[in-house]
Amino acid sequence: MAKLKRFGVSIPAELVDAFDHLIEGKGYRTRSEAVRDLMRDALVETEWESGSGEVVGTVTIVYDHEVRELSRMLTHVQHHHLHSIVCTTHVHLDEHHCMEVLVLRGSAGEVRAIADKLISTRGVKHGKLVCTTTGKSLA
Repeated sequence: MAKLKRFGVSIPAELVDAFDHLIEGKGYRTRSEAVRDLMRDALVETEWESGSGEVVGTVTIVYDHEVRELSRMLTHVQHHHLHSIVCTTHVHLDEHHCMEVLVLRGSAGEVRAIADKLISTRGVKHGKLVCTTTGKSLA
C-alpha cells in the first residue's frame, strides 16, 4: 500500500461546500478521494502537454457512411497508422450513421495528429479525443 501524506489546505467555506455537493453527486465517499483524482487528472494533462513518453487515448467519431469515399478514407487513415491503433469498435447507429471508437497509443503528438486527421475527414459529423495515461507515471 502507498505511504500516505496528510496536508492542510485553507479554502473559502463556500468553495468547500460547493465542492462537497459536487463530489457527493459523483459518488465520492471522501474529499480525499476527489482531490486525489483531481491531482491525477492534472498530472495526466501535464503528461500530454510535455509530449514525453507514451500516452493512450480514445477517438470517437460519428459519421454518415453514405458520404462518398468517407469509409475508404477512414480505413486508409487507420491502415496508415496501424502501429498506433490498438483496436477499433464500429457501431451502426441507424441506417445512415455509424460510430467508431479507436484506442490509440503512442506519443502525445502522434496520437493527436491521428485524432485530428480522423475528426477532420470530410463527412465526419462529430469527433472527440479523450486523453488518458498508461498509468505508469501515476502513484
